[in-house]
This record gives sequence, C-alpha cells and structure tokens, in this order.
Amino acid sequence: MGVDSNLVKRDLHEMYGLTLVFSEFTFDPLQWPRSLMDKDFDELSHHFKAEKSIVRVMGSDPDLKLAVLASWQDHCLIDLLHRWQEGELPVDICCVISNHNRGPNTHVLRFLERHGIPYHYLPTSRGNKREAEILELVSGTDFLVLARYMQVLSSTFLHNYRKDIINIHHGLLPSFKGANPYRQAYEAGVKLIGATSHFVTEELDDGPIIEQMVDRVSHRDSLNAFATRSENLEKQCLGKAIKYYCEQRILRYAVNKTIVFG
Repeated sequence: MGVDSNLVKRDLHEMYGLTLVFSEFTFDPLQWPRSLMDKDFDELSHHFKAEKSIVRVMGSDPDLKLAVLASWQDHCLIDLLHRWQEGELPVDICCVISNHNRGPNTHVLRFLERHGIPYHYLPTSRGNKREAEILELVSGTDFLVLARYMQVLSSTFLHNYRKDIINIHHGLLPSFKGANPYRQAYEAGVKLIGATSHFVTEELDDGPIIEQMVDRVSHRDSLNAFATRSENLEKQCLGKAIKYYCEQRILRYAVNKTIVFG
C-alpha cells in the first residue's frame, strides 16, 4: 500500500507550510529521452519554486556509491552484502571499513575478495577514532551505512562528510544499553523486541527515523533465540532503509521527521 500524496501535501502544508510531492512513472527513453526529461523537470521545479527536485531512473542511472562501517558483529554486514549480490540493493559498494580485524579466511573477507570490494581494518582507541582516515576512504561515496558500527562518529566527522549516514540499532534502547543488551532485556522479561534504522545526527541514536520493526517474544524463547530474533529484525530493518534511500522514497522535513513512500 502506498502513501496518499494528497494527504501528505495537505497535512504538511497545514503544519509546516511545506508541500512535498512524490511521483512514480514508467520511463521509456524512446518516447521521452532522458535529456528532455531532465529539462522538463527542471522547468517544473522553477515553475513551482521547488527548494529541491530529484529525478532518478532506476536501472539506468549509476548506482549510488556506498561505504559500510562495521564492528565485530557480522549479521547486518553479511545480510547487506548478500542483498546486494542478489540485486535487491541498487548500490555500488566502494569498501567496508571496520575496527575489528577479520581473519583472511572468514566468510566476509572471502566474499569481499571475490567481488573486488576493499576491506580496511582501522583499529580504534578512546583517543583515536581514525576519523580522518575514514573520511579519506569515503570521500567519493554518496552515503554511508553503519552496519552495527560500535563507534560514535564525532560532530567534526559529520560536518566534514556532509552527506547522509544510515544507522541501525536494536530497539531495546534506552532501557538496555551498553554490553549485552539482549541478555539484559531477556533477563528483564521483555515481551516486545525491535529494531530502528535512522539517519545519523549529532544527537546519539536520535536522528530522523526511517524504518522500525517489532516482534513478540515470550518466556518460551531461550536467550539464543531471543538474540537471533533481534538480529533478524535488525537485518531486515537496515535492508529496507537502504532500499528506500536508493529509490528516493524518503523525504525529510521539519527537524527530525521523515516520510517514507511505500
């Protein structure tokens, strides 16, 4: 089910004085050459005094360039790589950067080597997050994904990168944070678990939300089953966020809100 764009336009205009429009159409380059399409949309943009106008032809335009940052947990990284391999994510993965040293014969390293994707191991410390080196490695990317990257990016990094960064985390925050959040939640007897994908801002884990998913657990679930179900939610939630982003389905407005067109 899609979002009713007329309701969106009306509600946002009443609340914020904004009008947002999202349109999908079938593109036939023989009937409507891309150069002419760009010219037509540019004229429409000027006519309506649009602050921003984006036109993207999936399967024709170059894929967005993506770099992935990850720590020791592999589940989101491996899922992202396999979704990309299966053609579900229209991105060009430029590199994977990690503060965790994966051995040469691990699944991740074998996959990356097979597809010619560079892997950069940058060990971090409390006093050196290696951010200057990371910025250099991702300078040519269109956006970044933090696939359970367990380091906080500084405001300096965000200001220097100046492009979108998508993060994923379990939905057990803020009650269960720090080490072993799955065990903490399991021992507390929670009944709902979840995952949240969002844009990164200077406020930790408080950027505009893109996607959220939940699942019900019970006393019948072991700790291992509990953690596995949580990780499955994180993988799915991150995959959807990346897909929405590449398909230009996310519109940000106000300070901390998004609309995601289904």
